[in-house]
Amino acid sequence: MLRGGMTINMCLGVCAVLFFWQSGGLAADPAVNEDVFSQIRDLKKTIQEQQQKIEALEQRVSRQETAGQAIGAAVPISEIDRRIDERLSQKAPAYQLMEGLSMSVGATTIVQSVHNANGANQLSGKEDVTDSSVSTDITFNKKFEDYGEGFVYVTAGQGKGVEDELQLYSNVNYDADDDQNVRLSEAWYEHYFKSVPGALAFGKLDPTKYIDTNSYANDETTQFLGRMFRNSAVVEFPSNAGGAHFGASPSEFYSINLVAVDADADWEDAFDGMFLAGQFNLKPKLFNREGNYRFFVWNNGANHSNWSDPAKDKENGYGYGLSFDQELTDNLGIFARYGWQDPKVYMNGSDFSLEQSWSIGPQLKGAIWGRPDDVVGIGFGQIMPSNKYKQANNLQAKTESHMECYYNFKVNEHLSLSPDLQVIWQPYGKDSANGDGTIVVGGLRGQLDF
Repeated sequence: MLRGGMTINMCLGVCAVLFFWQSGGLAADPAVNEDVFSQIRDLKKTIQEQQQKIEALEQRVSRQETAGQAIGAAVPISEIDRRIDERLSQKAPAYQLMEGLSMSVGATTIVQSVHNANGANQLSGKEDVTDSSVSTDITFNKKFEDYGEGFVYVTAGQGKGVEDELQLYSNVNYDADDDQNVRLSEAWYEHYFKSVPGALAFGKLDPTKYIDTNSYANDETTQFLGRMFRNSAVVEFPSNAGGAHFGASPSEFYSINLVAVDADADWEDAFDGMFLAGQFNLKPKLFNREGNYRFFVWNNGANHSNWSDPAKDKENGYGYGLSFDQELTDNLGIFARYGWQDPKVYMNGSDFSLEQSWSIGPQLKGAIWGRPDDVVGIGFGQIMPSNKYKQANNLQAKTESHMECYYNFKVNEHLSLSPDLQVIWQPYGKDSANGDGTIVVGGLRGQLDF
């Protein structure tokens, strides 16, 4: 396209030539010539106005082309995210607190029926009872780039289930929680070390997350409900309490966990009585499969009394144990536990004391029958009370045996249902006032996660 004065001059020249050609040149009369020049000036003005409109139109088209090119340019997703984050941070400073924050909510409902309930509140040792319990858990986890994380766990529950209907060395519903108050179960910060492959956590901790852990028997919401299959019956774990944990994985073949928490879990005079424990986890990858062989020791500094000399009522309790799990195939794994504790003492306020406990069992995935997200678990174990306890109280104190089987059926992404069966032989060492017959517990667990 021709632009500016060049366009005007060329148009005027062409018009003048055509005009003179048609009129035969300038006339002798000046008045006639003036009229000709007036027409030419009017024509020039008209052409200039048209030229201005053309230039304005060209500028608009140019701006639209430039904008189109900018819109069409490829912008990396990371750059878009950065711009959004920057904008949100400017407009809403609280948005920065949400970065790296995750939240989960879970609700567990359990219904159990007991045959031969033997609790102290039963009229006889052959009563059948049905009870339920429910618990709700909310967790918040905040990642702080590559140097640490924070964790908060809030919980509440209702119903003791059937546990208050039974008298056992180890009860049948680890999830039972009859505290309806919303309370802080865990709250801690963990700092990652860069110089060594480890981390230090401090705050309100759950020691069972670090000691006596197990891949196949350590979660009452998806695996075994019975307490002796969730953790060893002879480890005197305190309730969640203030303390610290150090964990390190110097190699892919082993890891170390050390934990120290208030043994009384009362947040008073914490260092007067501490629960101290250490666990070494060997991971040899036998058969080129995942496996964990954990060895642990513990000491509980809460006041204990001596069975032989009750005047000694400020003793410590201590013990050791092992917790193994080994994957055998893509769908089959096994677990085993053993624990021992000092049989000469018992924790003040306890009615009995134990010496040894063991358990073993397989876990099978449902892929074999076309249900890859389903899981079956079977466990068998025994609890042996202390001989000192038996002698001091002139009791039978026989070995209590447990069997449990569950099927975790995944209904959908958020809901699973687990029929559960437990059988207990020689409950409470056959020393319960309300009967020593074999106890059978059948139940159903519903787990909702979102």
